[in-house]
Amino acid sequence: MRLFDFDRAPNPRRVRIFLAEKRLHVPRVNVNLYRMEQLSPEFLAINPGGTVPVLETDDGTYLAECVAICRYLEHLQPEPALFGNNAREEALTLMWSNIVENEGLLAIAEVLRNLSPGFRDHVLPGAVPYAQIPELVGRGRQRTEQFFDRVEQQLQKNGHLAGGGFSFADISLLVTVDFAGWVEISPTQGRPALRRWYERVSARPSVRA
Repeated sequence: MRLFDFDRAPNPRRVRIFLAEKRLHVPRVNVNLYRMEQLSPEFLAINPGGTVPVLETDDGTYLAECVAICRYLEHLQPEPALFGNNAREEALTLMWSNIVENEGLLAIAEVLRNLSPGFRDHVLPGAVPYAQIPELVGRGRQRTEQFFDRVEQQLQKNGHLAGGGFSFADISLLVTVDFAGWVEISPTQGRPALRRWYERVSARPSVRA
């Protein structure tokens, strides 16, 4: 197996943390997003979406999307279980992972990609150029704060995001909290349950992966 990766990007970090929790060692291939290597013909032949991470399996299959990669790895290494121990826990983990991705990560990305000069002609992933829309920065910030308010309510009732033990949903949330700092949003400010959760989860050795 090989993992096509980039150290600075949040989504590959989700997979690296997952691998560290599983104590799996997979060789990494750096795809430098700053140099637009994800849009090279060689990489687009691997993933036409032009995004990382991508996992190349032992049989030569290329898997994109974090949840697909991590579910595949969970089958290879079931312990510790990071998608729950039964159907209900797995469904809740996938539900909250989807909420984090769609309401949190994408909202922050909306701010960053419409604000940073580095995304001037590539506000969306992939080879097709899309112009920035500065008006979307404010909307993205509002969506981000709304997302973290929802997470705060969930963590007031549960020690972990999906309600069971530490899971892939917590990994996704951790990366999202850190990603928010890129656009000067402080998720734990005024959200005590999220702050307690973050202090506990960010102490795990895997987060340094």
